[in-house]
Amino acid sequence: MALKKKVKNLDAVFNPSSIAVIGASREPNKIGHVIVKNFVDGGFSGNVYPINPNAEEILGLPAYKSVLDVPGKVDSAVIAVPAKAVAQVLDECGRKGVRGVVLITGGFSEVGNTEEEKKIAEIANRYEIALIGPNCMGVLTPASRVDSVFLPIYKLGRPRVGGISFISQSGAVGGCIVDLAARAGVGMGKFVSYGNAAVIDECDLLEYLASDRQTEIIVVYLEGVRDGRRLLEVAKKITRKKPIVMLKAGKSAHGAEAALSHTGSLAGSAEAYSAAFRQSRIIEAATLEQLFDFAKIFDQVLPCGKRIGIVTNGGGMGVLAVDSLEYEGLELAEFSEETKKLLRASLPSYANVRNPLDIIGDADSSRYEVAINALLRDENVDAIVVVILFQTAAIDSSVVNIVIRASDLRKKPIIAVCTGGEYTEMHKRILESYGVPSYSSPSSAMRALARFISYAEHYSRYNKVPCDAPIKKSK
Repeated sequence: MALKKKVKNLDAVFNPSSIAVIGASREPNKIGHVIVKNFVDGGFSGNVYPINPNAEEILGLPAYKSVLDVPGKVDSAVIAVPAKAVAQVLDECGRKGVRGVVLITGGFSEVGNTEEEKKIAEIANRYEIALIGPNCMGVLTPASRVDSVFLPIYKLGRPRVGGISFISQSGAVGGCIVDLAARAGVGMGKFVSYGNAAVIDECDLLEYLASDRQTEIIVVYLEGVRDGRRLLEVAKKITRKKPIVMLKAGKSAHGAEAALSHTGSLAGSAEAYSAAFRQSRIIEAATLEQLFDFAKIFDQVLPCGKRIGIVTNGGGMGVLAVDSLEYEGLELAEFSEETKKLLRASLPSYANVRNPLDIIGDADSSRYEVAINALLRDENVDAIVVVILFQTAAIDSSVVNIVIRASDLRKKPIIAVCTGGEYTEMHKRILESYGVPSYSSPSSAMRALARFISYAEHYSRYNKVPCDAPIKKSK
């Protein structure tokens, strides 16, 4: 996919070797101070240049009156100055040769100030600057320690390095996902809050991430789009190689009005968007929880079919899992005779060796190991759902190691269902930090698994690869 010059210049936004923070402040409660501190404390290895005409230094770094006064090259800039000053400092960035800008400042089309937004777009386009914003929260690239998000690290967790890249029209929604990812141990390739999209929009960001080697899954929170046809065409190309999970907000009449006042975006018809998503093979999420649930399952190897094996130490949870499985159009696997024979020899006589496989409430981790290994070998099972009730007396942390080791074999998708309080949540986070997607209910697990299986069929058919092949990394 050939990239436009402005889209190519997004490299300067996500992976700069030097960055200027225009509007840097000495006051800890100001956005300009938080951004400088995030770069300093986060371990960014490049040069950071605070720009403030009234300061000699900020956080131990020499401060400059203008970006034009910086002695070296400046790849990228973060602008956090009042709206009336943006045009001048953006023009100075262009004259300095800055290739990428993150414009945090609000007060443009979202409040009816469309003329000033057009003016800054014209300046950015004249200098071929990749401009994110205005009215945005910033960007993150965990691998290169780029962090222009204006929320402090002690309030908003930063995720580890991973393969999920997140595009959000809303900074607030994006911040919630980043915080959740950090808490759950889910890795992120890139994050961008793009706000009003005066220059760089969601289609540009999708094109960039399609060629990004760090990005394996693209997740999008969308309120509105200016060019629906282009979005459809771009997404069709990308979903042949990478999954896109998208949440479309502003579906209700009042929600559409809220979207217009939030980022100046026209929301459009919910039905039209859903139809376009189906055509382009975008995986549509209905809620914020689903957005996160669907994205994390793609850490697993692609499944070869929809026959599901269920292992549980609680019979009722097995019943709920079967109900959800059938609702989502999946199939309950029929265990092979060899598997049944192995299970009968290994499990207590009071265990019933059928699917769902209830290994009984007194099961310990070794019983889980026997069951999971048996289902891994069974050719009638395409994916395994492991339900773990951590509340039972015999279960301890060792079961987590067993599930992780089985998942690391990359033979079949393995996902976990862990329902409970803080003790359960602690183990759930450990599983997710090692790439095992974990869910709080059978219904959420089966919903995500159904989308994963549907995408796997599309990916395997289009790329003519074995069904259990991993998704290829971008070159």
